[in-house]
Amino acid sequence: MLLFRRLVPPLLLLLIGAAHAEQALQLSAELTTAPALKFDAAPPPSVLPLLPDPSQEVKDDLPPMPTIDLTTPPDDLWQRMRNGFSMPDLDSPLVADRQAWYLNRPDLLKRIFERSRRYLHHIVGELEKRGMPTELALLPIVESSFNPLAYSSARALGMWQFIPSTGKNYKLQQNWWFDQRRDIVASTGAALDYLQYIYEMHGDWHLALASYNWGEGAVGRAVAKNRAKGLPTDYLHLKMPAETAYYVPKLQAIKNIIAQPQLFGINLDPIPNRPYFGTVDRTEKMDIALAARLAEIPVEEFIALNPAYSRPVMPNAANSPLVLPAEKVQTFLANLQSHEAQDKPLSAWLTHNLKKGETLDKVALRYGLSAARLKQLNGINARTKITPGFALLVPGKDAVGHEALAARLPQTPANPPKATKWKKGKSKGAAPKNRKPSAAKPAVKPKKR
Repeated sequence: MLLFRRLVPPLLLLLIGAAHAEQALQLSAELTTAPALKFDAAPPPSVLPLLPDPSQEVKDDLPPMPTIDLTTPPDDLWQRMRNGFSMPDLDSPLVADRQAWYLNRPDLLKRIFERSRRYLHHIVGELEKRGMPTELALLPIVESSFNPLAYSSARALGMWQFIPSTGKNYKLQQNWWFDQRRDIVASTGAALDYLQYIYEMHGDWHLALASYNWGEGAVGRAVAKNRAKGLPTDYLHLKMPAETAYYVPKLQAIKNIIAQPQLFGINLDPIPNRPYFGTVDRTEKMDIALAARLAEIPVEEFIALNPAYSRPVMPNAANSPLVLPAEKVQTFLANLQSHEAQDKPLSAWLTHNLKKGETLDKVALRYGLSAARLKQLNGINARTKITPGFALLVPGKDAVGHEALAARLPQTPANPPKATKWKKGKSKGAAPKNRKPSAAKPAVKPKKR
């Protein structure tokens, strides 16, 4: 009996296994004899109900969220600029201080914004080509109030305020005929080149801007000093001159106002998002008065777009194209073709080489000028050395209106304006219209290589 009990469980397991094996063989036989599947047959009806269309099922009474289509250029240049803002914001009480300063001078802001309309489209486009933050287009407000004739006590000149040595480093020509530190196209290219260089040096836009104002060497030493002391090395923690400490806050304040003008009660007139000016290459020298007449624009507008020229005649130097309102380029070209077809000269001015023993008074009398006007036309000041062979520009018989033109041409002063101590509440970068900045400005230092 005991042996039987021990044998029953194994026998049961064998019987159960045999039954399962027989079922498996039967199933396999059924599968092999089943008809082949036909893939072109209609599928069986679904046993699961179809899910409802989500677009019809979800119903929301909330208004749709506003979207910004960055693939379509905006009509307003200000909005295009806002879309490219990418510089980190500066959180400092000095920003609020400068913001209040500008907001308390709405007439000044209006004049600056109106002056900027000629130049902003070009600057924004150049920044976008380089992948740079578009708020840098506002930097000329801080530097010169968008005045291309601005001249500082540090001999910094133009919209971007280059000193002579840095201008030469960035191939801005400076000679008797013209100064490219005032040139809109050339100085913008040089300024962006320099900003790129100092950004790559520091890897920080705030430090790059401090370098633009104070010099990259000075900023580098300030960073090294803080690093040696275990202190933070960002813009807000560096020890720097007062003007440099306020420099980035001024730009941030302007950026805040442009970003949300309604918030600050500012009526920001839109700027059409299209080029304000175009360029025309020249191969011969040409009178400024003639160029303005051929373009059918006032001389003042021509000088505002071509502020680099110091003489009534533009030389045929390389890389100095004419800058004209975009809608006047074809007008200029058509009138120029007609002018040349009549075999008329492009310049009515002559060059007189000073002879030995000849005085400026005698030359002026010969050409019907006063000695003062002759000096003005030729940029002669107390520092100018007058020797035999000195070339003087004098008007020919067809040089009409040279008296009025001479008074309008921009000149580089012989002596910089007197420096004044920079104090809180004063801003060089917010100079009134048609006035040069009077406060001292640390020069844009040349690169040390």
